[in-house]
Amino acid sequence: MALIDRFLDRMVQRGELTVIFPNGRQRTFGTPDPELGSVTIRMKDRKVFTQILADPALGAAESYMDGRLEVEQGDIRDLIVLARANDAWEDKRSTLGASMPRRVMNAIAHKVQSRNAAKTSKQNVAHHYDLSERLYDLFLDADRQYSCAYWTDPENETLEQAQLDKKAHIAAKLYLKPGMKVLDIGCGWGGMALYLHEKYGVEVLGVTLSEEQIKIAKARAEAAGVADKVKFQLIDYRDIDGKFDRIVSVGMFEHVGTPQYPVFFKKCRELLTDEGVMLIHTIGRMGPPGVTDTFTLKYIFPGGYIPALSEMIAPNEPNHMFVTDVEVLRLHYGYTLKSWYDRTVAAKEQIIELYDERFYRMWLYYLAGAETAFSYDEMVNFQVQYARNRHTLPITRDYMIAEEARLTGSADRQQAAE
Repeated sequence: MALIDRFLDRMVQRGELTVIFPNGRQRTFGTPDPELGSVTIRMKDRKVFTQILADPALGAAESYMDGRLEVEQGDIRDLIVLARANDAWEDKRSTLGASMPRRVMNAIAHKVQSRNAAKTSKQNVAHHYDLSERLYDLFLDADRQYSCAYWTDPENETLEQAQLDKKAHIAAKLYLKPGMKVLDIGCGWGGMALYLHEKYGVEVLGVTLSEEQIKIAKARAEAAGVADKVKFQLIDYRDIDGKFDRIVSVGMFEHVGTPQYPVFFKKCRELLTDEGVMLIHTIGRMGPPGVTDTFTLKYIFPGGYIPALSEMIAPNEPNHMFVTDVEVLRLHYGYTLKSWYDRTVAAKEQIIELYDERFYRMWLYYLAGAETAFSYDEMVNFQVQYARNRHTLPITRDYMIAEEARLTGSADRQQAAE
């Protein structure tokens, strides 16, 4: 039996994967499962074997991007779901891990890229966030929220509503009051900063290293007539001066880099007033510290890393800054990514026109792989709240719940649904 057959025999236990090999041989792996269904793929040359055996995720990605691996029944998402469902994190199987030599190379690449000095940080941000603004318009919500939404009814609510609810969920944890000064680290296209000013009248400074994002964020503030209160700056967080009552950071901590965690927390403490509060919203891993997979480092987020919860706590400890609340959002990003994937598929022709077929396939693989990482692997979202003073915040979470209900009108929505 060929090595690729042994690998697939071991990998596919539930659901059926039919493989058409380059010589025309056909074989079905696994057993019928209504939840996972059946997927058929065609491997067009033997290089697909070696790539997948060396590093299943990267090998399958590059083979699919190059058109040497075709999905003939189902789509690439169905294939990735089938693979990940058979390798769920809690089952401790780990059949999709790279070979030992590749794992060593991956670890070295991760260590080098995760240094994230100021110069390389800007380059890494540009690699992803300075893509065509048209691309993001095609699959994000109208406010361009490029982070995990907050879903209260995944079967019925829209992405737009879930992203609006995400902003409210975060704002409620900031315990904001009119007149406060807020720093938004990694402000994206400005949606969160504009929302906080609209709801609370606070002054906000949003910072990013993306030239495309800063251009759009500033234009949005000007168009809303609030550019004197909501300002945006192209600057590294390490170079910010001043004092802020609140710091919010959504989807940016993944780009800090593990060697910079102590620097990040020390700087944030310095920027906060004595009564300051910070809320970090980030993708996280349920297991111990790890490394970033090669596909993500190479094609999607160079320098990116998903932290373990311990890595958000220990580097802050020398600062004597309180961790005042921790929430784990387990499935919310999976729902968000599924919505982005569906919108990407619907925009296939426009994306190919913007870039090419290979880019479109890469983007599909990225979104499907990320979605299943939340459905079957160890990925979650963490929202961690920090405070400089133990007395700043109420001693129960009731204030968060009440404020979120006020912002979302959830009681009215519930009444209307009934």
